[in-house]
Amino acid sequence: MLFRLLLAFTLAVTACSSAYANHGQLYRVTHDGKTAYLFGTIHVGKQGALPLAPEAAQALLSAHSLVLELDIRQSEPFQQALARHGRYADGDSVQRHLSPDALRLLVQALSRAGLSLASMEQYKPWLLANMLVSMELDHHGFQRADAVEYVLLDAASKQDKSVRELESAEYQLALFDTMDERQQEQYMLENLAELADGESLKKSQALVDAWDSADGSRITDAWRELTSGDSVSAGFMQRTLLGKRNPEMASTIERILQQDQVAFVGVGLLHLVGENGLPQLLRQRGYQVEQLY
Repeated sequence: MLFRLLLAFTLAVTACSSAYANHGQLYRVTHDGKTAYLFGTIHVGKQGALPLAPEAAQALLSAHSLVLELDIRQSEPFQQALARHGRYADGDSVQRHLSPDALRLLVQALSRAGLSLASMEQYKPWLLANMLVSMELDHHGFQRADAVEYVLLDAASKQDKSVRELESAEYQLALFDTMDERQQEQYMLENLAELADGESLKKSQALVDAWDSADGSRITDAWRELTSGDSVSAGFMQRTLLGKRNPEMASTIERILQQDQVAFVGVGLLHLVGENGLPQLLRQRGYQVEQLY
């Protein structure tokens, strides 16, 4: 049965491969007879997109498990972590933690998004910034519900694969809560300014386009744009969202390969880029790493 499934899949890929394009980046990591495929994802998508090219789909089919940053089908852990790290305690509010100028700019940004301060006052500045950026993306057709992770999860379910997580919602949201009040305000102000002048959408579009075309130079350009400079946002991306997490992800991938012969690991595209990216970190740990596209 498995042989017939593999044969049918291979024939289907061969027949229609010209209709599919590569997306993101795909690496094969091998060591001591174990294999991990690293596939770069983006966490939003557009309805009707066809994210999995034949090479990536075939790699997923050959894997024993699908590994993602989070199993995004599970909303309860995320909501619990959000309450712990993204909301103020009862009786507290964002008005008590922002300067008058920052509060004025926040009210204006919320108003443009059709929201009132009263409805958002329990949320911390970092979360308000992220929510407004997400709403802007959604307004332009980039939705979380169409992210490639859902395509991967659907395929894994149909192929009866186990799903593993590299991290937890608690861990991810706690990272944002490590910013002190000054940093959170500045992070929010930087994001509000980029929303106001269109730079936020421009950066997001550049990353989506780079992923969609699997263009290595454009992917690197998008990574540099998001991690360079002396802004709080760029520093947080470089030191925490990538610099702290990447070595930890590499260690988790190593542990997973002690259990699974072949694993397909879908992670945010930027985790694969640069000297501190997962491919380079795994090379340094003695793994053979080959970029497939």
